[in-house]
Amino acid sequence: MALSLDPEEQEWASVMALRRRKITEKQRQTFVRYMGEILTACGMEANTQGTRETPQRFIQAMIDATEGYEGDPKLLKVFETECGGGPDCKLSQVIEGPITTFSLCEHHALPFQGRAYVGYIAHEHIIGISKLTRLVRLFAKRFTVQERMGRQIADALDAMLRPHGVAVYVEAHHLCTQMRGVREILPLTRTTFWRGAYENNYSLRAEFYTACGLQR
Repeated sequence: MALSLDPEEQEWASVMALRRRKITEKQRQTFVRYMGEILTACGMEANTQGTRETPQRFIQAMIDATEGYEGDPKLLKVFETECGGGPDCKLSQVIEGPITTFSLCEHHALPFQGRAYVGYIAHEHIIGISKLTRLVRLFAKRFTVQERMGRQIADALDAMLRPHGVAVYVEAHHLCTQMRGVREILPLTRTTFWRGAYENNYSLRAEFYTACGLQR
């Protein structure tokens, strides 16, 4: 069934709805030319067998890596809850992860990659398990920061299902700190986001961490 959203929640529906980006062939060729000039200025030999098509491959790679801006209409479908009103309904968690993520940092356009875990406690609606992965990648495949990505995942799931609670944990390695700047290789950035029952219930958060195989 399609969930009817109130005005406050329609923003998330518009975010998820399919909207193809329009890049004309003329624009693409302009981008390829500029990128060729940038790569050459950085030292790349532009006319070798291996690099002749690098600018156009780079532009296509950027388009592919940011396809989250195009939405995902499959996320708009939810189902009636499986809970029959028993005592577990406000405690039983649905948890998915690890979900592999790849994003582009909006500060340097360099990749950061990691894993996300998403959990929720169903109320009136549930969502297909594969849709949790789709939801993560919808917000991951953009120019973003880890903090915003996790918050968007949590808020979108909360708006879609109106569950008793939502939990999101994201961990990632950021190439913007590995390839430049402090040049640290091992640090792992971790972020958590809690909605509803998770906010004040330490036991639920502990159960979430345990189910995800995370030590706390």
